[in-house]
Order: sequence, then C-alpha cells, then structure tokens
Amino acid sequence: MLDGLPYKACMDGLPEEHIENKMRIHEYNLCPPNEPEKIEKLIRSILGKAGSNIKVVAPFHCDYGKQIEVGNNFMANYNCTILDVAQVIIGDNVMFAPNVSIFTAGHPVYSASRNSGYEYGIKITIGNNVWIGGNSVVNPGVQIGDNTVIGSGSVVTKNIPANVIAAGNPCRVLRKITEEDKHYFFKTRRFDVGDYLI
Repeated sequence: MLDGLPYKACMDGLPEEHIENKMRIHEYNLCPPNEPEKIEKLIRSILGKAGSNIKVVAPFHCDYGKQIEVGNNFMANYNCTILDVAQVIIGDNVMFAPNVSIFTAGHPVYSASRNSGYEYGIKITIGNNVWIGGNSVVNPGVQIGDNTVIGSGSVVTKNIPANVIAAGNPCRVLRKITEEDKHYFFKTRRFDVGDYLI
C-alpha cells in the first residue's frame, strides 16, 4: 500500500489498523471543546508527525492517521478529510478552510478491475505557507508548491507550482503572487493598519 502498488483494504491487518484509528478519531471528535490539553493529546495520537502549534477543528476524518505529517502552525478547519492510504506530507504555516479533502486513495477506472477490490494510494505533498480554500479536493499524487493559494471549490488533479493563485475544476494557475499582493487583505482592499507583515 505504502509503495503505491495495488492492495486490498480487507487484508494484511489493515481492517484492524483502520478500526483502531477510527476509535481514536471518534474520541477526538466527541472531545469537549473546553479541554484543549486533551484535544492536543488526542490529535497527536492520530497523526504520524506534527509540529508545534497545530489546530484541527472537529469533526476530522482520516483512514490511518500515521501516514499524515504536518509542520508547525498547521490549521485545518471543520470537516477536514484525509484519506491517507499513502503519505500526506504538509509543510509549515499551512491552512485548510472548511471541507477540504485530501485523497491519496484511488481505484482502477476499468470496472472489472475496480470490482476486484484492488485500490491504490499515491503520496500527496503540500509545501510551506499554503492556503487551501473551502470545499477543495486534492487528488492522488499531487504536489502543491510553497506560498500557493488554492481557491475555494477547486479540484486539484495535477501539480501546482509555488507562488501562485490557482483555482477551478480542474484547478489551474490563475496568476503569480507578487510583492504588491502583500498590501491587500482581500482583492483590492488595502490594509489600514501597519503591523500586517511579520
């Protein structure tokens, strides 16, 4: 499975691993919001590797958890789903808006092959300082470069380079992000404060 080869999810101890992780997720998603220490402990028990200052807003869903690595200052808003039958590597300062889905998992397109029960997973890599807009889907094998913004509702089927705004279905580059963009908080609206750069 982790080598990107065909596998069956019903074999080789995978159902047991899946159930163990589902129990951790169940506890996480039902944890009272006024227990931040418990929330932190639970999410770290799910993820394979996590940097400092991470926040994953419940509900959250994933297959195994241990194939997910997130860097420092990671934030995933409500209803994040990560199908991690392959590795998902996420850099520092990454933000997911609500309903972002990361799918390493896939199935053969030919129906007889698909009906055999074989499936696959291909690694996804998301760079540093990436913001993925709400209701976006990232498909197997995709790499997203540093400092890139993915617009809401995008379906990312191919690699997206660094330092761009990309959106659509299928997702495509709309334009580069430039130094001039640092002065605007939304489209043509300029910051009216002086401490917006760190």
